[in-house]
Amino acid sequence: MSESSDQFAGTAARSTKHSPRVDEELEHEIQGMLKAEHATRSHEWREVEPVAEGEPDITADPTGTLVGGVPVGMTEDAVIARAELARWLDRADFPSDGPNLVEAALDHRAPDAVVDELRRLPEGETYERIGDVVRALGYPTET
Repeated sequence: MSESSDQFAGTAARSTKHSPRVDEELEHEIQGMLKAEHATRSHEWREVEPVAEGEPDITADPTGTLVGGVPVGMTEDAVIARAELARWLDRADFPSDGPNLVEAALDHRAPDAVVDELRRLPEGETYERIGDVVRALGYPTET
């Protein structure tokens, strides 16, 4: 049966995992946290522990600067490029040459920017790991 009329309005948007009573209890449970903007647990041991001194801040903006710094001899752009290439290439893709890495990236549905970067690889070279690919593309690596 289709929902062409408003007969089922509201039920399609609700969770079907729990009963309506449990859904309302769960919604009520988080209302204090949403309105007060702080935790509302009655037992301290149930609270999330704060970040310890000296540990990286996990609440940092992911679009901001890199947390933890940049390795000596590398630039921030090189770190980002290496991470993006490594995200779309698996260990199983190595050792391989440039055209096979392009095919592997396409198989993994990598973005066009990653595929275009891999197309810049010199022909006739075999790459054992992602570090070899990054160096062949001209990015600096750790010293």
